[in-house]
Amino acid sequence: MDMQLTGKTALVTGATAGIGLEIARALAIEGANVVITGRDQAKLDNAIAEIESSGGAKASGIVADAATTEGAAIIAKTTPAVDILVNNLGIYESKQFGDITDADWNHLFDVNVMSGVRLSRAYLPGMLEQNWGRIIFISSESGLAIPSDMIHYATTKTAQLSISRGLAQLTRGTNVTVNAVLPGPTRSEGIEAFLRSQASDPAAPIKEIEAEFFATARSSSILQRMVEAEEVANLVTYLASPRSSATNGAALRAEGGLVNTIA
Repeated sequence: MDMQLTGKTALVTGATAGIGLEIARALAIEGANVVITGRDQAKLDNAIAEIESSGGAKASGIVADAATTEGAAIIAKTTPAVDILVNNLGIYESKQFGDITDADWNHLFDVNVMSGVRLSRAYLPGMLEQNWGRIIFISSESGLAIPSDMIHYATTKTAQLSISRGLAQLTRGTNVTVNAVLPGPTRSEGIEAFLRSQASDPAAPIKEIEAEFFATARSSSILQRMVEAEEVANLVTYLASPRSSATNGAALRAEGGLVNTIA
């Protein structure tokens, strides 16, 4: 299916690896001119080469940290108008509630929440003016099914859902949409170290550790495996396209049925 993205400009934050890279690749393959952000020039160059080697459209990068006011300003100045904004930048960690410091809370909010707030504030007015645009927040199933050892992370992901819904209400009567995607545990950079930190035997083969993780920590998962980054990217690509025009203010799941509710 043609996603009708040829010639659109898409900005994907935190896209040098994992979900962000796969989203950027998928959008480029569909014809979008993709701009990715990251803090390391070498990683950006490698990601751009990967995207372009997949047969996609033009890709470029901006060295900037969207989690800071200064970095977001650099991004907005370098690329002053976009058709599609994917607020993907995010970090996570496992930490018991009593050990989470104020600095930890502030850092996760800056990275996971404020990066998307700042860039949405920069780009939404232009989208409304041209009467077309897409803003997509990459949230998490943890925003609904709160892990007891990741309360600060989960809170940032719930906040993204509120922001997404609130911004969608500002697009009333236009062709601009704002939505959120909720991936489940996804195979991406750093996930093996996280899984080993949760395992009863951190030295066990990774397949055994993954199986134990879903049997214990994420037992409600129907999929009972890690989500692949390209599976998340497929949903994001649809939401970014004109074909998703009737989907606005929604929180769409790509979490393998882990959240045990129907709404």
